[in-house]
Amino acid sequence: MVTTGDVSGRAAHSAGTKRSGHSHESRSQAAHPATTNLRRSSRLQTPPPPSSGNSREEPATEIVRNPRAATRSENHVNNLDVEAVDSALRREIQQRQNSPGPSSHRKRQRINGDRFIPTRSGQDLQASFSLLHEEGSPATPRSKRRTPQGELHFQKTEEANRTFSTVLRSELFENTVPQIAPEALSPDHRRASRGYLHEGTRSQTPPRNGLPAPAAPTALTPSTPHKNLFSYLSPRHASLGGHPTPSRTPQSRHGINLDTRAEIYSLSPIKHKSQQLLLSPRKQPRAISKVPYKVLDAPELLDDYYLNLVDWGSANVLGVGLGSSVYMWNAQTSRVNKLCTLEDDTVASVSWIQKGTHLAIGTHKGLVQIWDAEKARRLRTMTGHTARVGALAWNTHILTSGSRDRLIYHRDVRAPDQWLKKLVGHKQEVCGLKWNCEDGQLASGGNDNKLMVWDKLSDTPLWKYSGHTAAVKAIAWSPHQRGLLASGGGTADRRIIFHDTVRGTVLNEVDTGSQVCNIAWSKNSNEIVSTHGYSQNQIVVWKYPSMTQVASLTGHTYRVLYLAMSPDGKTVVTGAGDETLRFWNLFGKSPKKSITDIDGGGSGRSGDWGVIR
Repeated sequence: MVTTGDVSGRAAHSAGTKRSGHSHESRSQAAHPATTNLRRSSRLQTPPPPSSGNSREEPATEIVRNPRAATRSENHVNNLDVEAVDSALRREIQQRQNSPGPSSHRKRQRINGDRFIPTRSGQDLQASFSLLHEEGSPATPRSKRRTPQGELHFQKTEEANRTFSTVLRSELFENTVPQIAPEALSPDHRRASRGYLHEGTRSQTPPRNGLPAPAAPTALTPSTPHKNLFSYLSPRHASLGGHPTPSRTPQSRHGINLDTRAEIYSLSPIKHKSQQLLLSPRKQPRAISKVPYKVLDAPELLDDYYLNLVDWGSANVLGVGLGSSVYMWNAQTSRVNKLCTLEDDTVASVSWIQKGTHLAIGTHKGLVQIWDAEKARRLRTMTGHTARVGALAWNTHILTSGSRDRLIYHRDVRAPDQWLKKLVGHKQEVCGLKWNCEDGQLASGGNDNKLMVWDKLSDTPLWKYSGHTAAVKAIAWSPHQRGLLASGGGTADRRIIFHDTVRGTVLNEVDTGSQVCNIAWSKNSNEIVSTHGYSQNQIVVWKYPSMTQVASLTGHTYRVLYLAMSPDGKTVVTGAGDETLRFWNLFGKSPKKSITDIDGGGSGRSGDWGVIR
């Protein structure tokens, strides 16, 4: 007869001989279940052996794991087949040897526990929050490199980060940390943020520097029940013969709270005002295509910073100076006509009159020609300059020209005189001219890094600005605010500066990071588009006055030296030394109907121009 001890010994000896350390592992698993769980959860641990279908093997496994149970079931042990146990162990070892092992390149996972319980004990929340990125997500600082999904995705991400940062700041500290409503939020967001930032319904975080937190208005504090869990008697009340806290607590200070928006009835982890901020409708950012909808070849388009060779007239015709010729592209019919070719001269600037079909052309020899573009006829040629005329600007019938000879001439095209007024102020080439027709002010920029404002036809500048440190070519008057002038500097400056020409002060400036070649205000919204040179040759749309980038467009391989805007204000065209003209849809529709309406009917030259109603 085989005794219980013999069977146990043989089984243990067989397992230890055929299988390395199986009985020890079994006993360690029984003694330390937590260690067994950790080993089983590891990727490098092989799975436990599957249960065998042989009914005679179950008592043997039971005897090995629990020797005391064998004593109580001796009758079953007597019938145990030791050879069957040995064969089962051999099969199990064979299966484990043939099974593929885990991949060696994976690292063993460290498991310190089955769950993580966060705690805030011993942490300075105010200091931690102050170290986070101001404008980005509190969890992950915002990367300087934009996401490749597009500008619309970037704007949505920025909006979400600002909203999350505002809500988190309020929920953690309420009004103990100075709060500023983000500029990008809609008016509803600003009202909501101002509302919840001053609500003091929760316990206050200890203020910094030992200063007391400002008291919250009692009118904004909802009446919540105050439960006294213990009855106590303070020493002060005890000395005065006071009574302990009553065991029955009233439901609230002012009776039953029937406000369903109170925090006691809320299932949300954040306050009601924060919920209003998150649920209030947001103004969706405008989607701007990063690809031009049309590209035109412009051979011989000069790569010269001081020239102005592209202008878009009120008749919806684009004038471009290419070499010694001037071409016109009709935006309605997409037809191209050559206006003129200069004899022994090249084009330095072109400019359309505000209303009409007259085009002024400045040449490298210092001449100014006026052409009737509809009839393709030169009306007159005016002299006065001794060097190239790189800047032209119209104010009704007054044509102003700026030259490399440092002079500015006012010309009345109705009078037979060559010029009406001569302005002397710049010490180097005049490369930028812009009229503010509503206020009658002229802005001029020069290679001497100066920006001057002239009042009407006065020969003495009204204001002189010396803020730029490079040539000032980019000049633009705001159509939305009186006396607001924007100017951009060259490579050594790279800034856009905003001036108040009513008071003669500087309002704001922003460093664009690259040479500013042109600036134009949107006619339909309070936004600015600027073109730049080295190193990205980009076109940037800015939101004024926050000067946040709405879009940044690239495509030109040379400096974007030329910029013009369509009469309806929706489209801009850019030109560069890569000899291409690119058309971009940047701005929305004007709230008012366009001044001119082009009808593409007809034939011949009148058909190319259309009918101006």
